[in-house]
Amino acid sequence: MTGDILKVNGVNAGYGRRQVLRNITFSVPEGAVVGIIGPNGHGKSTLMRAISGLNSISSGSIFLGGVAVHQLPAHQRAAQGLVHIPQGDLVFPEMTVEENLRLGAILAPGDDEVDRRLEQVYRAFARLLERRGQIAGSLSGGERRMLGIGRGLMTGGRIMLLDEPSLGLAPKIIDQIYANLATLRQISPTLVIVEENPTRLQTVAEYIYLMDNGEFVWRGRAEELDAAGTLLKTYLGT
Repeated sequence: MTGDILKVNGVNAGYGRRQVLRNITFSVPEGAVVGIIGPNGHGKSTLMRAISGLNSISSGSIFLGGVAVHQLPAHQRAAQGLVHIPQGDLVFPEMTVEENLRLGAILAPGDDEVDRRLEQVYRAFARLLERRGQIAGSLSGGERRMLGIGRGLMTGGRIMLLDEPSLGLAPKIIDQIYANLATLRQISPTLVIVEENPTRLQTVAEYIYLMDNGEFVWRGRAEELDAAGTLLKTYLGT
């Protein structure tokens, strides 16, 4: 690792008069996988949206590769390599799998680079290769989730924010998603993954932050979470 690629300093944010994030400070080392866990409705997705520029912040700062981005609109942050994969199945349903993927590489410098990224995605998600000519709207929920992640990888970004990749999926499909996530570091080596359940996240993350009521109430290495059983039961009921 060569330093922090993302730094979030004292960020406060919300919706109108409702404050959601309270003085959030954390950093993501380049090449690391960082997990953020916590109960539903306590600010995890709002934090992802604040980092990517979909939500404005009321105070604080956000740096990407040492450059302040908190005053930039979302599309300019994306152009600088900040990739955000929101919750849900955000695919273009009437387009094929490969057409969806190629749209992710719209800023790529040329066809050769698009093809190189496409090959990487197909290597990471063999199911997408099998479905490359299929209409995206006909895919299963798990396949659509893979497609959303794959399209994010096609951007060639420097860091990916992945919001609840297992949301609404059957346990077997979640296992498949996380098996794929373990290989993504070959393509997008720096990941921030938001989840409610820490069990699978521990298999891929190096650092984990626990969020409650818009604040971080615990942080540490993934293996240290096993010793925080009382804390997890208090905040997550696990």
